[in-house]
Amino acid sequence: MNWSIDFAPLIPEPWLWVAAAIAAVLCVLLLLRRSRGAALRAIALAAVIAALANPTLRQEDRERLANIALVVIDESTSQAIDKRPEQAAAIRAEVEKKLGAIPDLDVKYVTAARPSETATRGTNLFADLNVALGDIPPDRIAGVIMVTDGQVHDVPQKAAALGFDAPVHTLLTGRPNEFDRRIEVVKAPKYGLVGQSRDVELRAIETGRAGKPGDLVSLKIRRDGQPDELRSVEVGQIVRIPMEFPHAGANILEAELETAPGELTPVNNKAVIAAEGVRENLRVLLVSGEPHAGERTWRNLLKSDASVDLVHFTILRPPEKQDGTPINQLSLIAFPTRELFLEKIRDFDLIIFDRYEHRGILQLSYYDNIARYVEGHGGALLIAAGDDFAGATSLYRTPLAPVLPAQPTGRVFEEPFKASITEDGAKHPVTRGLPGAGVDGKPPTWGRWFRQAEVKAARGTSVMAGAQDSPLLLLEKRGKGRVALLTSDHAWLWARGFEGGGPHSDLLRRLSHWLMKEPELEEERLIASAKGLKVTLERRSMGSTVAPAQLTAADGTVTEVKLEPAGPGIWRGTADVKLPGLYKASNEGTEGPLTAVVHAGTEDPREMSDVTATDKIMQTLASQTGGGVFWTGSGASADVDVPRISMLATAKVFSGSGWMALRDREAYVTRGVKIFPLFTGILALAALLALLSLAWWREGR
Repeated sequence: MNWSIDFAPLIPEPWLWVAAAIAAVLCVLLLLRRSRGAALRAIALAAVIAALANPTLRQEDRERLANIALVVIDESTSQAIDKRPEQAAAIRAEVEKKLGAIPDLDVKYVTAARPSETATRGTNLFADLNVALGDIPPDRIAGVIMVTDGQVHDVPQKAAALGFDAPVHTLLTGRPNEFDRRIEVVKAPKYGLVGQSRDVELRAIETGRAGKPGDLVSLKIRRDGQPDELRSVEVGQIVRIPMEFPHAGANILEAELETAPGELTPVNNKAVIAAEGVRENLRVLLVSGEPHAGERTWRNLLKSDASVDLVHFTILRPPEKQDGTPINQLSLIAFPTRELFLEKIRDFDLIIFDRYEHRGILQLSYYDNIARYVEGHGGALLIAAGDDFAGATSLYRTPLAPVLPAQPTGRVFEEPFKASITEDGAKHPVTRGLPGAGVDGKPPTWGRWFRQAEVKAARGTSVMAGAQDSPLLLLEKRGKGRVALLTSDHAWLWARGFEGGGPHSDLLRRLSHWLMKEPELEEERLIASAKGLKVTLERRSMGSTVAPAQLTAADGTVTEVKLEPAGPGIWRGTADVKLPGLYKASNEGTEGPLTAVVHAGTEDPREMSDVTATDKIMQTLASQTGGGVFWTGSGASADVDVPRISMLATAKVFSGSGWMALRDREAYVTRGVKIFPLFTGILALAALLALLSLAWWREGR
C-alpha cells in the first residue's frame, strides 16, 4: 500500500501560479510594513491558495513487478574452439545459481550469433538481443549479462541506442593474451581460362604476440593431383601464389600454415580456394564426307553453341570422280589438309568425321597424326558413321584403327529399329536420363532409325544399342584422349521429328562435351553440397558398388560417410557436421582419388578473422552503462570465477572488483486507488473563515 498527495487545481494551473505569486508579494509587503496580523493574513492567503490547489490524499494498492535480467549466450563459431564450450557452460551454470538466489528477478536466456544460412556475417549479439527485447517493457529491465569471448561485431557506439537504462556486463570466455595464427585470403579468382594461371594473394597473420620483423613461417600449398609445395613466407606480408587451371570445372588450391606451439586453434590456418576453369573457346573441326540427308545436323548443333568455334569442311566429291568441271569451280577453297592435320591439329579440342571415307584425300600419315593427337596429347575424336564404316574405304582401314573402340564386320543393317539405352548407358552421364528412354522395362518413345553398321566391340563402353542389339554408340577413354563411335547416320531423323523424333540435341551435345572433358559429364565424379550444417555427397560411377567417402573437417577430424544407391550410376550420403567451415570429401575412383570441397554452414570470414578473446571491444559500452567486463578463468579448464551479483536501486556504477550489480527498477502495477480530499467542503470553509476572523481581530486591536 502506498500513500501520496496529489493536486487537482480548481482553476487553470497558470492562474493558480499567478495567484500564488500575488499572495506571496502581499505577504512580503505586510511583513516589511510590520502590519498587525501580517502572519495571520499570510496564513489565510496560503489557505486560500491551498483551497484553490485542491489537494487530495491518494492511497494506491500496488503489486510489485519482478525485475528482468537477460543473459545472452554467444554461440558463434569462435565460441566452439579450445575449451570455450565447457567454459561457457560452467559460466551459465554459475550465473543461473547466483541469479536464482535474488528475489523478484526473472531471468531470460538468449542464444545469439548461432551460425545459419540467413544469419548476418560476424558475431552480432545485439541484433539477437533486440529481438528478445521486443516483448519486454524497458522499465523492468534490470540489466544484461553477455557470455562471450569479446569478439562482438555490432556493439552500439552510444548506450542510448540500447533502448533501456540498465547496466551491460560481459563475462569473458577464453583467457587473456591468447595467441593465434591465421591465413587471410586477400585476393582470389573466381574463374580462370583453362591452360592459364591467375595469382592468389595470401597473408599470414599472428595475433596475441609481437613477433620480430621478418619472422618466417612455413606455408604448404596443394594443387589438384600435384605434390605439396612448401614456401617460407613473412608474417604480415602478402604472398602471391599462381593458381593453375589445368581443366574445366572446379580447380582447387589449398594453402595451410604450419601450426605454432601454444596456438589457440589450427582451424583458421587453412584456406581453400575453388575457382571455375572455363575454356576460352572450344575449337571443333568437322569434316563431312559426300553430301547426305543429315549432313547439317552436326553443323547446326555446333553452330548453335556459343562456346564452340567450328571449322567445317565438306568433301563434295571424291578425287577419282572426273566430269570435266573446272578446278576453280569445285570448292570455295582448297582443303588445307597439311595445315589442319599436321601443323595445327593440337589447336582443336575435338575432331569429327561425319560419314567420311578414306579415298585418298588425306594421307595415311595424317591419320596416324590424329591417333597420336588423341592418345598422346589428350585430343578427342568422334566418328559419326553409317554404311561407309562397313566398306573397304572405312576409316577402320587406316592408321586410326588402334584408337577406334570397335571393328566393323562388313555387315549393314537395313531395317527399322529403335535406339535403346544399355545397362552401362543407364549409368553413363552422356545417356543417363535421356527424355523418352523408357523406364521399368518400357520401350523408348523415340522415332525409329533405318540403317546401322554392324561392329564388334573391342574396347570401350557401349551406351546405346540398335538393330539386333548391336552397339550403336561406343565411348572410350584412349590414352590421354577420348573417342566416340556412332554406327548409324540416321540421327537426323530425330532432328526432323520423324515419328515424334527424339532427344538428338541432348544426346549430341552431351556427347561432344563429354569428348571435350566437361567435368559435369565425367563418369567417375564426387560432388559435395551443403545446406546449413548438413553435407550431402553424391558419387557417380560406372561400377556396381562404391566405397564409403571420407569427409575431413578443417581441424583434421575425419568422418566416414556411407553412400547409398540413388539411381543408376549414382550414390548419395549425408553427414551432419558440428562446426561451420570448409570440408574436404574424398573417395577412391577407378582412375585415382576423387576430391570435392564444400563449405558447410554460413561462410563467415569475419567471424574467424580474429578468434582471440578480448576485453577491449565491450569496455566502452560497459563504462557508459555502469557495467563491467570480467575474465572468468584461465581458459585451460572448465573452472570459472563468476563475480558476485547483487541488486542496487539508485547507483551510477554497477560493477567493481569481484562484484557486479543489476538495477532494481522498483516497477509495479496499480491494482486499486482511493482518493481523500484534504482541503474542500465545510472543513476548508470553516478554516478559511477562522483564519480571516483571527486576522481581522488581530488587526483591530
